[in-house]
Amino acid sequence: MPPSVVFLTLAILATVGFLMGRRRAVGLASGPGALHSLPGYYGYYVAVWCGIPALLLAVVWLTAQGPIVRALVEAAHPALFASRSVSEASLVWSDLFNLISGVKAAGTASQDLLGAATQYSNLLSISHAALAVIALALAIAGMAYARGRISPTMRARNAVERFLMWALLACSIVAVLTTLGIVLSLLFEAMRFFGKYPLLDFIFGTEWSPQTAIRSDQAGSSGSFGFLPLLYGTMMITVIAMIIAVPVGLMSAIYMADYATPRIRSIAKPALEVLAGIPSVVYGFFAALTVAPAIRNMGQSLGLDVAGESALAAGLVMGIMIVPYVSSLADDVIHAVPQSLRHGAYGLGSTKSETIRQVVLPAALPGIVAAVMLAVSRAIGETMIVAMAAGLAAGDFDFNPLKAVTTITVQIATLLVGDQEFDSPKTLSVFALGLVLFCVTLTLNFIALRVVRKYREKYD
Repeated sequence: MPPSVVFLTLAILATVGFLMGRRRAVGLASGPGALHSLPGYYGYYVAVWCGIPALLLAVVWLTAQGPIVRALVEAAHPALFASRSVSEASLVWSDLFNLISGVKAAGTASQDLLGAATQYSNLLSISHAALAVIALALAIAGMAYARGRISPTMRARNAVERFLMWALLACSIVAVLTTLGIVLSLLFEAMRFFGKYPLLDFIFGTEWSPQTAIRSDQAGSSGSFGFLPLLYGTMMITVIAMIIAVPVGLMSAIYMADYATPRIRSIAKPALEVLAGIPSVVYGFFAALTVAPAIRNMGQSLGLDVAGESALAAGLVMGIMIVPYVSSLADDVIHAVPQSLRHGAYGLGSTKSETIRQVVLPAALPGIVAAVMLAVSRAIGETMIVAMAAGLAAGDFDFNPLKAVTTITVQIATLLVGDQEFDSPKTLSVFALGLVLFCVTLTLNFIALRVVRKYREKYD
């Protein structure tokens, strides 16, 4: 039985357990108020005992299944895996999986590989069958145990709420540990890079040329990893995008919140938010095929030297893409400002525009700042638009938006493509860039949080 069928069966059994537990609680009730908890809590109690232990068993089983089956296959076929390096064994496993999936024809494989593929498939089938039997038996046993414990005096609500509390705590711990793991992985690999390349040269270097040679006898065996050109390109494109996104987004939010009729709002807001659902690669095509040539032709008609890929083209299209983030969040924040503040301003003789400038916007400032910071983080992390419309080469510090530039995220995506060794400075520099990018976005979030706290106390 495939694991997907096992999970579906567990969900059906948990639903059946809920109905059985609820019906039993209703049957045991002798009158109004006889049950300690609502009947639904007894159903949830049975469903939890039926589904959760079996689900945890299935997750642990499937997690451990792969390494165990692979170890058994490798032990049974030493001719295929013995005295091979990790990369060579990885290639053998790739051929084996291609053979099992049908990508590779059986006639082109060796007998040892055919035997290993057959054994792997058999062991996997046995493992899935054993999982189905044990998980379903555990689910049925849990259902019977929980149903047998139901009584009118049983505190089912307390038990269910206690389970939910522990479940939420587990989710919080997973989120914290995931964040910690991301930070530590970036930090450890970045330290390996700084062991090969000086930290100060990375932070204050003005040349970015990460093309290092694979062998020491090749040309270009030492690269330059100055971070400042990437920071310059990232900030330039972000500033251009914010010049477009913040005024347009904020003005459209003010219009929809205080000026537009309900009918216009019901049409304009969804139409504006459609922009947020367009994939960034589509914006990249639009920037590369439409906006960049238009800017180049316009610049050439004015006698300006405009590159085929420019920061201006990428920033303009990125600003259009970010408008819904600012507009939607700012609109929600402006709507949340109490009407009593508006009525008080109107009572003092203020016009609608004066009320918006002097009352509504200051009161909504924390949310607006949060929306702008979210948009800035989105612009800093964008990759496809910059890669397709701004170029891959690091630019000079001449603050010319008509030239080609590159950003941190584009270089991260570019450097991980190719056959460069993973422990080379070229590849390890990706983690240093990721660590710096993480610090930048964390600083922006910290600034936004301070602004929100400061003005929230003032206008609450």
